[in-house]
Amino acid sequence: MKTDHHTAAPTRVLILCTGNSCRSQMAEAFVRRAKPDWEVYSAGTFPADGVHPLAIKVMAEAGLDLSSARPVAVENYLDQPFDYIITVCHHAKENCPVFSSQVEHRLHLGFPDPAEATGTDEVVLAVFREVRDEIEEMLTSFAKTVGTG
Repeated sequence: MKTDHHTAAPTRVLILCTGNSCRSQMAEAFVRRAKPDWEVYSAGTFPADGVHPLAIKVMAEAGLDLSSARPVAVENYLDQPFDYIITVCHHAKENCPVFSSQVEHRLHLGFPDPAEATGTDEVVLAVFREVRDEIEEMLTSFAKTVGTG
């Protein structure tokens, strides 16, 4: 029987933060765009009620629609295998639960929480854009260096 790399299971990635309302949602969207053949998910250790409206706004500016995204609890994924679990905030890294399934690699790529920004609407929006751009650069680079799967 002939086999090739296209029959292999897709690379599975879980991106974690605390609320799953800003950073992990952005990171998930950028990895999905960079690697559409991967299975990419995001979750929070303490999920918020919804995705932050400014995260939705700045991602729309980048051509990605988060308007239907919803925060998800990490507990939904504890028994699933992942090639990569990526924490994008310090709190999630310190509070990352134990996964009962196979996890090949754990990676921490920390970003400031744009939801904690203060100041005028313009200042806060600028912080969201800055964090978005940092996430795009790092997660797109990560996706490109891992290769295809």
